[in-house]
Amino acid sequence: MNQEVFTYNYNAKQNKEVALIREKYLKKERTAMDDLHRLDTEVHRPADIFAYIFGSTSAIIMGAGMSLVMTELGAILGIAGAMPIGIALGCVGMLMAIVNYPMHKRILARRRERYGARILSLSDEIMRRK
Repeated sequence: MNQEVFTYNYNAKQNKEVALIREKYLKKERTAMDDLHRLDTEVHRPADIFAYIFGSTSAIIMGAGMSLVMTELGAILGIAGAMPIGIALGCVGMLMAIVNYPMHKRILARRRERYGARILSLSDEIMRRK
């Protein structure tokens, strides 16, 4: 007697992985939601990049000033009177770090003002569709 046997293996994890890989190769249509995300990113990214770079620079300057004050780095580099120079450099770095957040907020506010009308109209359009 010839019997046909049906076997079925279900692996949820594997199917999910296959679906994720498959989705990479499908052509996606650009939606209004994609445009909204892109505009929101355009608003935030420049302000964030500025804050990261300016904040990192201020930390390096402040650290250089601290190094001149707390170590023998000034003597090694041949700087006479490294203490006042280090204090001044540290204060400049600290001041830069203090103004970093207000500057970030100001850049972000200007960009929100510039892109706000487009973002609001696009979000209203998306909300009306639902």
